[in-house]
Order: sequence, then C-alpha cells, then structure tokens
Amino acid sequence: MKLVILDRDGTVNQDSPDYVKSPEEWLPLPGALEAIARLNHAGWHVVIASNQSGLGRGLFDVSTLNAMHAKMHALLAAVGGRVDAVFYCPHTSDEGCHCRKPEPGLLEQIGERYGIDLRGVPMVGDSARDVMAAVSAGCEPHLVLTGKGVTYRGRDLPESFPKATHVHADLAAFADFLLARESAGV
Repeated sequence: MKLVILDRDGTVNQDSPDYVKSPEEWLPLPGALEAIARLNHAGWHVVIASNQSGLGRGLFDVSTLNAMHAKMHALLAAVGGRVDAVFYCPHTSDEGCHCRKPEPGLLEQIGERYGIDLRGVPMVGDSARDVMAAVSAGCEPHLVLTGKGVTYRGRDLPESFPKATHVHADLAAFADFLLARESAGV
C-alpha cells in the first residue's frame, strides 16, 4: 500500500495562532488540494494526522471539527482528490498523552489501522513536532515551508531537526518530489 501521512493545519490548510475553529476559517493552502489529488491519481492513499488541542481547550466541539473535515472532503472531491481518514489528538500539551505530536501515537494508530509497517512512509508537516513524530514512528520526515515552516525559508534547519528531513516549498512541491522519485524507481 502506498501511503502518505499529512499534518493538517499549515500543511493542507492555512494555520492560525488563534486556532482554526470553524469551517469558515478552514481555508486550503494554494495548490494543496490539487497536490493531494495528484497523489491519489498516482495510487497514493492520503491520511491526515493532526493535533487538535482546540477541542481540549473548548474552542470548538467534535461536530464543528467534523464540519471542517466535511468542507475539506467536499473541496477535495471537487478537484478529484480524497483523504482516506483523519486521525486527530484532542489533548492539550500539558496532558502528556502519547498521541499528541511530537509523540508518535497518532502515526502508530494509522499503522495499526492500515496494518502496515510505517518504516519509510512519507510524513509531511510544517513543524519540528511533525518531523519528530515522523522519525519516532519510523516514517520518512518531510517539512513544508508553509504554516509554521515559513520560519525556515531561506535558512538551514536547526540542529534539532533530523538530518534525514526533506524540505519542500509546499505540499505541491512535495507531491512533485514524491511522484518524480517514484517514476525514477527510487
């Protein structure tokens, strides 16, 4: 099974320091939905792994989160794409759960659900915690320079990032990379 795991806020859609709290605030990043559709058309399954501490903070409820994802699914369908599943952690950082990135719990849940070993599965996010979760779960780490990743544009990554981290301008550039690598047989 060809699987790609994506972070949501800052990778697929615009992020907000005040949290994305409603379907109206959920706005796709330019080219992100089309990138997912291109991956789907090449046979890749796409799954989201997202920290959603806004739930734990009481900023929105599960029905609102589901409405945000319904909007994402509808917009993806309009461009011929799909996300197979959305895994999320509702906890705040002080709860010490195993599913909140940078912990690998969400990614491990994905591996269990799909019955696959995550070694080498590309995981794409916009922050150090996404990359750390990817490495902890055995995934191949990819950083996009959107959302929180904008901080690293035009700079070397800090020492705290794993050396194996691939860096891409955005999700479309990641899709280009993955599809080119696949066609080259690497």
